Amino acid sequence: QVQLTESGGGSVQAGGSLRLTCVRSGYSYSTYSMAWFRQGPGKEREELANIDNSNGRTYYYDSVKGRFTIAQDNTKNILYLQMNNLEPEDTAMYYCTADVQDGPGRPRSRYWGQGTQVTVSS
Repeated sequence: QVQLTESGGGSVQAGGSLRLTCVRSGYSYSTYSMAWFRQGPGKEREELANIDNSNGRTYYYDSVKGRFTIAQDNTKNILYLQMNNLEPEDTAMYYCTADVQDGPGRPRSRYWGQGTQVTVSS
């Protein structure tokens, strides 16, 4: 079982920056990847970026390329999202996820944190 806790959200003006943190705790047999998602009011949830735990490779979706950076500490238990040049369209609840196996032969599961709110004003 994995628990994810996000922090670092807040209110900023357009052009500002925030750094989100996701702390992972609990047990997993194997962790394959971690990612950041967001969901604005009345909008579909969208993935922003992910990192492959086996090799450290990152992938960014078009909406955040060049502005956001995903990173992981060397323990693999803390995930960061550095957000620069924020825009009002970035206003959303931000979530981190971990794709894991709880044990050998078990299906892969995705765990979600409770989210942290980011509000960007003009």
